[in-house]
Amino acid sequence: MDFNHISLQLAAVARRAGQFIRQESATFSRSHIESKGVHDLVSYVDKETEKLLVDGLREVLPEAGFITEEGTEGAHRAEEFNWIIDPLDGTTNFVHGLPVYSVSVGLIRGQELVAGVVYEVVRDECFRAAKGAGAFCNELPIRVSDVPDLNNALIATGFPYTDFGLMNDYLQVLGSFMRKSHGVRRLGSAAVDLAYVAAGRFEGFFEFNLNSYDVAAGLLLVTEAGGRTTEFLQDGDPLFGRQVVASNGHVHQEMQDTIREYWK
Repeated sequence: MDFNHISLQLAAVARRAGQFIRQESATFSRSHIESKGVHDLVSYVDKETEKLLVDGLREVLPEAGFITEEGTEGAHRAEEFNWIIDPLDGTTNFVHGLPVYSVSVGLIRGQELVAGVVYEVVRDECFRAAKGAGAFCNELPIRVSDVPDLNNALIATGFPYTDFGLMNDYLQVLGSFMRKSHGVRRLGSAAVDLAYVAAGRFEGFFEFNLNSYDVAAGLLLVTEAGGRTTEFLQDGDPLFGRQVVASNGHVHQEMQDTIREYWK
């Protein structure tokens, strides 16, 4: 199966979904918000975008199933191939008019990522990757940065919005990164953070309490761009592990060591 060709088809579907989000952003009102919790928002835009993606992806790979954030009706898992979809990663940003949000879709065969796209809607940047074929932004090849150490690195992170039991540990980790690096950024979209690591804009990213649909596409982007992805303290696959460290590879051990100082 030609996963590079599939990733190109996926990019076209993601762009169409992004056009819908862009169109709706012009007239979106906060009265359209449904709240899953004080820190977890959803709107009709999330749900309609997911339906558009499911319909479009069924045409790309009819035998594939779906792992979705919003639970679109009829979108069930399959045995071999599954699309992992976050229709609007950065919903809170979208709701508040902050222009950092994305469409994120990864394709897995079994447990292995084989294709992925992150489409950053406002900047019209489409990041795509396929297993063994490299990573691209708007069809130009991208690579992770060659920054050799944490002291010269720019790091991205995110904050958990449902699990605050480890917040004190997390803030200590954050403070350590702030002291050791050029700085820490929090954009509000894990998919964009990972795409930016792949493109060499960030040297590293770390976050916990993530779901597979937050990171699936971005993890493949990073590895296909020459970077490395693991869990916080171990070298396991982070796709379903809830913790992610992603980097250009050069700063990875320093990042894990920094987290290990405070993480219980």
